[in-house]
Amino acid sequence: MENLDLSKLPKHIAIIMDGNGRWAQEQGQDRLFGHYQGVISVRKVVEAATEIGIQYLTLYAFSTENWERPQEEVTGLMTLFVDTITKEVPDLHKNNIRLRFIGNLGLLPSHARAALDTATAHTAQNTGLTLIIALSYSSRWELVEAAKNMATKVKAGSITIDHITETTFSESLTTSEFPDPELMIRTSGEFRISNFLLYQLAYAELYFTETRWPDFRKDDLIKAISDFQSRERRFGKTSDQLLPNDEK
Repeated sequence: MENLDLSKLPKHIAIIMDGNGRWAQEQGQDRLFGHYQGVISVRKVVEAATEIGIQYLTLYAFSTENWERPQEEVTGLMTLFVDTITKEVPDLHKNNIRLRFIGNLGLLPSHARAALDTATAHTAQNTGLTLIIALSYSSRWELVEAAKNMATKVKAGSITIDHITETTFSESLTTSEFPDPELMIRTSGEFRISNFLLYQLAYAELYFTETRWPDFRKDDLIKAISDFQSRERRFGKTSDQLLPNDEK
C-alpha cells in the first residue's frame, strides 16, 4: 500500500479472471474445483479494492461463448454463481458495496436471474464500491444491442441520425451508469481481451500477469495499480502537451 499514490488511483478497474480450469488441472483436480477456488480470489480482491479506495470494479465471470463449454461445467458454474451470490450478499451489504450485473441475462436460468435481482435490490442503496459482474456477457452482443436501440429511436422519430454521438451511443450500453475502466487486468498469461468491454476499454491501460486467477491476491492487485501509476496516459496528445504551462 505504501507504494501507491492514493491520489492517482484508477477509478474503475476491470478484470478478466482467467486460469481457473488450468490451475485446477495443474493441481490434479477437475475444472470446477478451480472455479470454486476462484471465488476465494474474488472475495480477497473485492476486499482489497474496497480497502484501497477503488470506486468501480468489473469482473468478467462468464461470457456468452462459455455457454459452449461442457454441460457439466456450465451447470456447475450456474450453481456456483447462485450459491456464491446468495451467500455473499449480506457481507457485501454490510460493507456498503453495491452489486450490479451486466450481460445477456435473459440466457440465464430463471432461478439464477431471481438471485441476481434479489442481490441487486438488496444492495441498491449502498454508496461504497460498485461491484459489476459480467455474466453471459459479450461485447459484440452489447454493441449490436446498442445499435438496435439507436436505430429504433431513429425509426420512431424520437431522435435523428445527427443526434447519434459517442455520448448518446454510450448511453445505450449496459455500462451507461459507470465510467469507463482506466485499468484492465487479465490473469493467467493470455494477451487478449476476449470480447470484453471493447468500446469501454478504448483508452484503458492493459496489464497482463502470468498468475492464475485462483492465486491472485491483494499484492497482485497492488502491483497492477502500481504499474498503472507508472505509465503516462496521453490520450492521443504528446508528453509536452500534458505538462503545466509553467513547465513547458
